[in-house]
Amino acid sequence: MSRARRRLEEMDLTLPSPPAPAGAYRRAVEAAGLVFVAGQLPLVDGRMILQGVVGDGGLPVEEGREAARQCALNALGVLAAEGYDLDRTRIVRMTGYVASVDGFEGQAQVVDGASELMADVLGESGVHARVAVGVGSLPLGAPVELEVIATGER
Repeated sequence: MSRARRRLEEMDLTLPSPPAPAGAYRRAVEAAGLVFVAGQLPLVDGRMILQGVVGDGGLPVEEGREAARQCALNALGVLAAEGYDLDRTRIVRMTGYVASVDGFEGQAQVVDGASELMADVLGESGVHARVAVGVGSLPLGAPVELEVIATGER
């Protein structure tokens, strides 16, 4: 068993099978040695685990973090389904979009849920550069959408 899969097992997590793209795009594209993973929502078995905006009057930061964590797990599921060896994958950069109320400034804390999962599963190869952005709304009412850029070998 690979180190990454063993770590997932220790964390009581299973890599999800990614759904087919919901539009006219691919779930991942490799170009110039990088793998660009399409935006991932906090879906489990095709259903959104949380919906709404984060911040005062909306979802608490902890629920946003959980949504971000699920997005990261889904991104790893895409990489694995595309044939990339997670033990030979490096997360280069992530962009986390957080649907948040006006005035909310805790987007970085929300996206930490995704960053921490990547580091926990992949070790140093999961530590990455990152952008956390607040937005008014996301597809399907998701509180978080995660974009991932990685390197990897099949």
